[in-house]
Amino acid sequence: MTPLLEARGIAITGRLAETDLQCRQSGLVAVIGPNGAGKTSLLRALAGIELDAGEVGISGEEVAEAAPARRMRLLSFLPATRSLVWPIAARDVIALGLPSRDPSRVEELIELLELEPLAGRPVNHLSTGERSRVLFARALAARPRVLLLDEPLSNLDPYWVLRTLEILRGETNANGCAVLASVHDLNQIAVFDRALLLSGGSIVADGEPEEMLGSSALSEAFQIERKGSGWQIRAGA
Repeated sequence: MTPLLEARGIAITGRLAETDLQCRQSGLVAVIGPNGAGKTSLLRALAGIELDAGEVGISGEEVAEAAPARRMRLLSFLPATRSLVWPIAARDVIALGLPSRDPSRVEELIELLELEPLAGRPVNHLSTGERSRVLFARALAARPRVLLLDEPLSNLDPYWVLRTLEILRGETNANGCAVLASVHDLNQIAVFDRALLLSGGSIVADGEPEEMLGSSALSEAFQIERKGSGWQIRAGA
């Protein structure tokens, strides 16, 4: 069976060690690790934004060989930064995620992300959380096979954290896509299907979220340990 996502020897000098990774089916994958562990580097390498070595294939197609329009159907990347300086209407920013003009898809996403009051406003006049929703809509626009999302839950209020996770689950169920998302709040990863733990620029653990939360690998990487329903600094850290 051809993997939905297959990375072979991807690396970024000084930031991401040579890495192999496969996603054989659709689902939500949490990318976790302490600051500087390589989460963003992994996502950027998978997206081909920064890649010093290796190859990435999606459903058997090599991303590097795909034409720009086809590439938008294969993957999309949501950067951690929400800075937008262009005085462009939110509706038009969403449309930038499409390989060809499709007003009905833009309006569908405006409704899905509850952006109707903001659709005509310049994105540089929106709050950080509002810009996050606009950029999330842009990432969803082409219905890509793989969504690479860097901190998609940051800057969101509790309703939009839950709603974003709900929308992502809907995408995996409806379109059979794989979602890889970097997450800082460890309490959020329980809703994911799989967790990748990075430390020192390498994937050091890969497994089910609940098992990951109780693992020695996670405790060592973050220098914390479970205490009741919460966390405490690891003894001797």
